[in-house]
Amino acid sequence: MTNTCSKRIDSAIKIIKKPPSSIYQAFMNPEALVSWLPPEGMKGVLDEFQAFEGGKYKMTLTYLETNYTAGKTSENVDVVQAKFLRLIKDKQIVQQIEFDSEDPAFAGTMSMSWNLRVVPEGTEVTIICENVPEGIRQDEHEEGLNSTLANLATYLE
Repeated sequence: MTNTCSKRIDSAIKIIKKPPSSIYQAFMNPEALVSWLPPEGMKGVLDEFQAFEGGKYKMTLTYLETNYTAGKTSENVDVVQAKFLRLIKDKQIVQQIEFDSEDPAFAGTMSMSWNLRVVPEGTEVTIICENVPEGIRQDEHEEGLNSTLANLATYLE
């Protein structure tokens, strides 16, 4: 499989009115993760989950509506495989993300960092995605990242 990842960086940021420990735990709990990680219009199912450095998870995301961009794995499905590269409790989660896709535009490995920083209002959560596959439109990706952060805030607050 050819790596068609770009050097593009996509990001999103949100202040969540909870301490970093609550956000970190929402990521490390499989039932919690599958409830808030899928962006609006998608439903997730965890096929595998290992919450430790070097561990991984596999999530199948299904589009719930008919007015969506075609899925990366099949018509209405994205299968994502993530590996935990770095886990710094209550501070940072770094993952390596790969999409199951036969389309070379979605091939390759993207890194995704979740950075948690205490601010007076709670925790500033910043997501930084590097080497985003060229087939993923930046506006749609950043909209999805913001949707995920909104879901996390709703889940925790």
